[in-house]
Amino acid sequence: MPTREEIYQKVQAALVDALGVDEEEVTPEATLVGDLGAESIDFLDIVFRLEKAFDIKIPQNELVPQDILTNAQYVKDGRLTPEGLSALQQRIPFVDLSKFAENPVVQDFPNVMTVGDICRYVQMKLGVD
Repeated sequence: MPTREEIYQKVQAALVDALGVDEEEVTPEATLVGDLGAESIDFLDIVFRLEKAFDIKIPQNELVPQDILTNAQYVKDGRLTPEGLSALQQRIPFVDLSKFAENPVVQDFPNVMTVGDICRYVQMKLGVD
C-alpha cells in the first residue's frame, strides 16, 4: 500500500508527463485547468496515466462527472441547482466544493479541481487513509 507521499509523487509525475509542466508547478493547491493549463482532452491522458501508475480502473465520469454538469435536471441557466450541487458532492467527495457552491456556474467547474483533489481520489480508490 503506497503512502500519501508516494501517491503525491506518482500523481505529480503523471501530471508533469501529461501536461508538459515543470514539477515545481504541480503543487497540491494547483488547479488542473487554471494553474496547469489542462484542457478537456488532457483529462483522458491523465486518467490513462493514473490507471497505469496505480493499477486502478477509473470509470468514465467518476473523476470528472460531466454527466452531472450537463444534466438538465441539475443545471438551470448555466448554474448547478442545489440538487445538482448535492449530487456533485456525493459523486466527488474528494473535492472541496465550498467555494464553487457560493457561485456554482457550470462553466467555472473546471477551475475547481486541484492536484490535492486528484491525490485524495487515488487515496480513496486505493483505500489509503
